[in-house]
Amino acid sequence: MNHPEIQVDISRLITELAELAEYSDAEPPAVTRVLFTEPDLKARKFFKGLFAEAGLTIREDPLGNIFARWRGTQPDFPAIGTGSHTDAIPFAGRYDGTVGVLGALEAFRALKAAGWIPRRSLEVLMFTSEEPTRFGIGCLGSRLLSGNLSPDAAESLTDTSGLTLKEICRQAGCNGSLTDARLPKNYYASFVELHIEQGPILQTENIPIGVVTAIAAPASFRVHLNGAGGHAGAVLMGGRRDALCAAAEIVLAVETAAKTSPSLDTVATTGVCKVHPGAVNSIPSRVTLEIDVRDIQLESRDRAVEQIRMAAERTCDTRGIRSAMEVLNADPPAAANEKVLAAIQSSCQHLRLPFKRMVSRAYHDSLFMARLCPMGMIFIPCKDGISHHPDEFSSPDAIQKGVEALALTLAQLSDTGV
Repeated sequence: MNHPEIQVDISRLITELAELAEYSDAEPPAVTRVLFTEPDLKARKFFKGLFAEAGLTIREDPLGNIFARWRGTQPDFPAIGTGSHTDAIPFAGRYDGTVGVLGALEAFRALKAAGWIPRRSLEVLMFTSEEPTRFGIGCLGSRLLSGNLSPDAAESLTDTSGLTLKEICRQAGCNGSLTDARLPKNYYASFVELHIEQGPILQTENIPIGVVTAIAAPASFRVHLNGAGGHAGAVLMGGRRDALCAAAEIVLAVETAAKTSPSLDTVATTGVCKVHPGAVNSIPSRVTLEIDVRDIQLESRDRAVEQIRMAAERTCDTRGIRSAMEVLNADPPAAANEKVLAAIQSSCQHLRLPFKRMVSRAYHDSLFMARLCPMGMIFIPCKDGISHHPDEFSSPDAIQKGVEALALTLAQLSDTGV
């Protein structure tokens, strides 16, 4: 393939990233942009304006996923998709997800400026609610698009105020049935997502591009522990059924399950510990833990989950604690498509950009897009691997190289399919 010679306007892109970061419920440099809050709605309006200025055709589905299409010469062929998310967890940074949406737009603009015309249509997709902040479930938009989450189950989700997703969508102006959000078969020929690495490998090895071969998927679950409360001074140690002490053992068992796994890619985290009644002079009677276990190999991940479950049962039996485990999600990992990866690698070689094949231990909307079509991801370095934090940073040079690689990859896939 003859790769188009493109010029990325990195100054424009960095300015747009900075403007987007202003739509936030947190003081700079932190960014908080939760689904369908005022900052999120303002960000959506901002994106629609940019998409319109670029001459793209815009549509929004009943969940608020936003699609912006550059029509190709063969518009009836399945399109080539790209994009990411723009919601941000509380006190996050400005690059997670956003580079994949604004970077995709800039890739389109660079290709247009070069005089290149797509064969298959190109489309930027801004996913609704990749972060689990509001409804406790991540990748909400891509789950619905791919059929991984049923419309009925989605509509019944509630936030901490008790509002359902259906009610919140209506308030945000997203009308229609969530049944219509699912994409039809062969809607996309392939999908490529540009994203910061959220880890230190590329920076440490001084490599500008990561070619993502697989995405790990989490099994997330809650453990409810019920013991017996009482006065911290009046109940002797021998008669206690302290739910927090049981929880402490389980937290350590979570760590042990990951550390003793034969797979180096197994990670496990206890991210939430809610204690009742939460008073210094009261024995904890109830505790809820929320646990996340990940691996790119399904067997390794599920083996770690089972090890944690058995350890929890033993601990609770010994301590006289009643327990229940509630599975939140257990998604299978996803492998990238080798032909998509070949297109990314070919683009890097044309640009003389060194690259590294690597796995993503964080999960992304592309995990669910892989259920719909061949998928690939492009990683760029981020400073010290920091993400989900105000110090999150990716340099203009790193972003420019990622956008260049994305643009040439999209051009190649548009011309050839997969």
